[in-house]
Amino acid sequence: MKEINLRAYAKINLGLDVVGRLDNGYHLVSMIMQTIRLFDKLSISVSDEPGIRVTTNLDYLPTNENNLVYKAAKLMIDEFAIDKGVTIHLEKHIPVAAGLAGGSSDCAATLYGMNRLFRLNLSQQELMDRGVTLGADVPYCIMRGTALSEGIGEKLSRLKPMPDCYIVVAKPPVSVSTKYVYEHIDNEGVDEHPDIKGIIKGLEAGDLRAITERLANVLENVTINEHPEIASIKELMIKEGALNSLMSGSGPTVFGIFDDKDKADKANKAVYESGLAKRVYTVVPINAN
Repeated sequence: MKEINLRAYAKINLGLDVVGRLDNGYHLVSMIMQTIRLFDKLSISVSDEPGIRVTTNLDYLPTNENNLVYKAAKLMIDEFAIDKGVTIHLEKHIPVAAGLAGGSSDCAATLYGMNRLFRLNLSQQELMDRGVTLGADVPYCIMRGTALSEGIGEKLSRLKPMPDCYIVVAKPPVSVSTKYVYEHIDNEGVDEHPDIKGIIKGLEAGDLRAITERLANVLENVTINEHPEIASIKELMIKEGALNSLMSGSGPTVFGIFDDKDKADKANKAVYESGLAKRVYTVVPINAN
């Protein structure tokens, strides 16, 4: 195999709780993660000339060791003494700095692709063990599907898949610093914790309403204070028929869950025409690969 083409899927959080903090600054979390059909495309090809060459369709993205794709390729080349080079083209469609784990998913896809291209025969768990050294969300992005994420994100338990539904994803024209959000959570604390166990029970029962009525993200209070348009998008989605709406990750992306495609399409149009978000997608949840 000389080349491999991959999709790196985005995620949303059906529930996000912060339950502690380690001395090294990492936060302990309890999250329900869900893969959605919004993806970047990666093409990885082998070259005889050693080295890593990264290209992308966005001129503001780094193409050196500051890019997680580069870091993932370098990790594998260094560990396994690979004497070939790789050229990686990253075609970005997942919004950047959006709470959708786009960078982590690109990193995960690169680890997977390097494993396949060079026949390293690493198991999924072995890839996940390496992924966590590059980012807390990377192990989940290797696993995909519906999962409970605990610890710093490396403790993963597969859950029953999300019931069929339509998800409208809206990215406001602002960027959010994950570090800033978590620092403020440390200062303000968490008054009310999401019902993570209730969401899991809803998934086990295949009950979309039981899941959506428990959607919660403790990071919303910090991010919405900085960007009130997030609350406006949530309100608009619910007005347009969403069973519920939530901010994903540290934001600023907002998603709404719908049980009807026509309602989802109508909400997509309403959010876009409101000017609150420049990029709006209607997607579906996807199961693990």
